[in-house]
Amino acid sequence: MKAVLLTDYGGVDKLELRDVPEPSVGAGEVKVRTVAAGVNPIDWKLRSGSARGRFPLELPAVLGRDASGEVVAVGPGVSRLRVGARVTGLVTTAFAERVVAKEEAWAEVPAQLDLVDAAAIPLVALTGSQLIEEAVRPGAGDTLLVTGAVGGVGRVAVFTARARKAKVWAGVRRAQKDAATPLGVDGVVAIDDAEDLNRLPLLDALADTVGGPATQKLLERIRPGGAVGSVVGEPAGARERGLAVRAFMAHPDAKRLAEVVQAVAHGDLVIPIARRMPLAQIRDAQVLAERGIGGKIVLVV
Repeated sequence: MKAVLLTDYGGVDKLELRDVPEPSVGAGEVKVRTVAAGVNPIDWKLRSGSARGRFPLELPAVLGRDASGEVVAVGPGVSRLRVGARVTGLVTTAFAERVVAKEEAWAEVPAQLDLVDAAAIPLVALTGSQLIEEAVRPGAGDTLLVTGAVGGVGRVAVFTARARKAKVWAGVRRAQKDAATPLGVDGVVAIDDAEDLNRLPLLDALADTVGGPATQKLLERIRPGGAVGSVVGEPAGARERGLAVRAFMAHPDAKRLAEVVQAVAHGDLVIPIARRMPLAQIRDAQVLAERGIGGKIVLVV
């Protein structure tokens, strides 16, 4: 089968499309014929070596966290999925013609959702939903701000927080305020505008998807005893302010992924797709995605 191999840490020139052995399926595992794979920031962090301390790789390695396709084989103990099922999942080797992962990694894709588009969902779906459900844990009526609210993770976080009846503010750049309005939030604030920040009410919690100076500005806006959930590491000084801080990484959850997939299929949630490109153009895709083009890039396998 064809797969994209990372041959060494470095630039996109270290990514090569090669023939590799097809993976076998073991107990509790599902093999999928890949239709598409999503591109995410973790891909170029792994490729460059900047994430080597947390996620060391045995090179050459196949990367890619989002995959969608059709089940072609199941291992012993698999009970939920059958051969022929249309699925999308959070995996570790998506940039290949065949992907094997535990059954828990996969959720079925309804007929009305294009399988290629479904590859944009898993990592942002689970990161955004788990950010709210497991890290921030807002109660009904709590006032919560989501940074990076128009990004994929931010959109899912907003959707999940609204489902929990929280009062949700979208934190965005000044140029993104119009894009945040359709999210159905209680308020939109430009984090890069000091005057706009003064409009913020006292927050019960912060769901952070961006980190850096923007987050530091917001810590003083959270009430003592409030919560900070982060997908980009624990913000400096948050605990010293008396805040409950929970930094985490997304993990497979078939039930939660299925719920987000259904929301996308029914039009209740939109994960913008900026471009669809062939897998062979992965170098160009990673360059474009790293620059930022206002949505996910999906590679068609």
